Amino acid sequence: MTDAPARGAGASAGLWTLAWRRLRADRLAMAALAVLAAFAVLLSLAAAGLVAADWETEAGVSYAPPSFLGAGGSAPAAAAQVQAPLAENPFDPLQADIAAIRAQGGAGAAAVAARRASLPFGADKWGHDIVKKTIKGGQTSVVVGLVAALLAVGLGTLFGALAGFYGGVVDDLFNWFYSIFTAIPSILMILTVAAVLQHKGVGTIVLILGLTGWTGPFRLMRAEYMKHKVREYVMAADAIGASDWRKMFAHIFPNVSHVALVQLSILVVGFIKAEVILSFLGFGVPVGTVSWGSMLNEAQTELILGKWWQLAAAATAMALLVTAFSLLTDALRDALDPKLK
Repeated sequence: MTDAPARGAGASAGLWTLAWRRLRADRLAMAALAVLAAFAVLLSLAAAGLVAADWETEAGVSYAPPSFLGAGGSAPAAAAQVQAPLAENPFDPLQADIAAIRAQGGAGAAAVAARRASLPFGADKWGHDIVKKTIKGGQTSVVVGLVAALLAVGLGTLFGALAGFYGGVVDDLFNWFYSIFTAIPSILMILTVAAVLQHKGVGTIVLILGLTGWTGPFRLMRAEYMKHKVREYVMAADAIGASDWRKMFAHIFPNVSHVALVQLSILVVGFIKAEVILSFLGFGVPVGTVSWGSMLNEAQTELILGKWWQLAAAATAMALLVTAFSLLTDALRDALDPKLK
């Protein structure tokens, strides 16, 4: 009597296993994944307070230039000068208050004198380290861009799956909502939702962008589900008694997931940019919270003064993240596409 074959022997690899094999063979995709992993680690450390927690510390003088440009100034001379104290009147009733004020002034002057004349990548108007500010701002911008894009793609995929798979009244209902949202210019729709919520914060920005950005994924996913619901593999799943939910998301979705990934990549980029617009219009992050959008907003006035380093830092970090994310999602789309072998 022969032994039974080992469990799983001869079984074909699943969709995700094959996709991972294709992805590993793409060196550019692996490089992009490494960059995104580095961003994730750095921003996680920032969220935990282990990195850039003291970004609001006045480490340098106002508009301290990057170190590779050399020192561009020093602390105000008046703060560094020590004035000879005036003779004290022993009968003055305010003698103790004057002494306390002088002590505070001396401590403040010492703190100003201790600020550095240059920092690795410069400082802003208030002397904040640009490197630390960029890391902390990335924490906000990535959360806004990624979470809002996930919300928009999730809603668009769900609505598109229901409309495309069922058709009829369900399709008409979702198309009615789609027509309403697309009939209004996107910026006006964003401002309308922002005015209704009337609350500043990262969560509010995520809701604003997520609730107004689902229309693009909905249109594409609806068309994909209408095309795939009549194919043989879906009919076979129906013949073995698979539920509608399983047919939509266990059978059809893996074959159209590349469309959702492309939309996710596009929306992450767009939403990071939209956060800049919202911050400029006063609907962005609240006072005391930094983001790449608020940094770019501040850089507008700094460029007039010839202070370019805050703009360069925020734009470089944003471009690096967006490029890596786009390259990875493009490679993942190709890896998941069953028509590409």
